[in-house]
Parts: sequence; structure tokens; C-alpha cells
Amino acid sequence: MRWWDIDPVLELERALFPEDAWSRGMFWSELAHARGADATRLYVVAEEADGRIVGYAGLVAAGEQADVQTIAVEHKLWGSGLGARLLTELLRAATAFECAEVMLECRVDNVRAQKLYERFGFEPIGFRRGYYQPGNVDALVMRLSDPSTSLNGARGTESNG
Repeated sequence: MRWWDIDPVLELERALFPEDAWSRGMFWSELAHARGADATRLYVVAEEADGRIVGYAGLVAAGEQADVQTIAVEHKLWGSGLGARLLTELLRAATAFECAEVMLECRVDNVRAQKLYERFGFEPIGFRRGYYQPGNVDALVMRLSDPSTSLNGARGTESNG
């Protein structure tokens, strides 16, 4: 993801997460840490042949731990495997950052995403009560130990990602 991707990413962000969409400033801040020798983040976009952005994902690394910040796929592409491909890119980045584990939070009511993460070896380790606002929805905290082991693809098919 580059600065010129922010506006189309924001459109998709607002369509997918209308109640708690990230702001332009949040994306700018993340991208400010994604370049150079001291980079601690990786943000990627998925584009159609015409250049239209249909998905994006981001990861932050700190020491031996990485955190998936976001994964988003346009509704019409749910089930196409795009989510799995984006997650694979994040796990490659975590491996390149030499992270020993990857963490993420997922809405407890987002079973589709949970199944994707489980196929990659993520395991539930706890909850964050009222994490998603508005709505006071809990987050399921998941962890993947040794992200390099998931780089050859998820267990099972990519048809649900």
C-alpha cells in the first residue's frame, strides 16, 4: 500500500466497517512506519486487473511479536481465497521481521474470519470484552506460534478466505 492507495482503501474500509472505520490519518500514520530500514509495518493491497482495490491488509511487528492490524476483502470476493492470500503476505512479512508469533483480534461474531485464521494455525487464547465500538462487541484474541510454518498455505482449501 502506498499513499495514493489511501482514498480507495478508505472507500472500501467505510463500506466494510461503517461503524468503526479507520480514518485517513490512521492509514497515513501506519504507512509512515512501513518504509525504510526501520520499517515495522507492512500494508498490502489487492487490485483487480483495472487497478481497482478490492482488498487490503496490514501488520505491525514489535520485537518477536507481530500483530495483524486489519484484513479486508470486498463483499463480492468473499469465499474467493483473497483473504487467505492477504494473510499469507502478512505471515511472510512476520517471518521477514523475524517474529516468533503473530497475534490478532477478531470480532466474536465474525465466524468466517475465525475459520480463516484457524486454517492457518491460529488458536484462540482469550477475549477482550467490549473491544469493538460502537456496539460493545467482544474480540476473540488469537495467536499463531511460528508464522513461517503457515507459509506453504493454510490447512484445507482457500475457498473460505
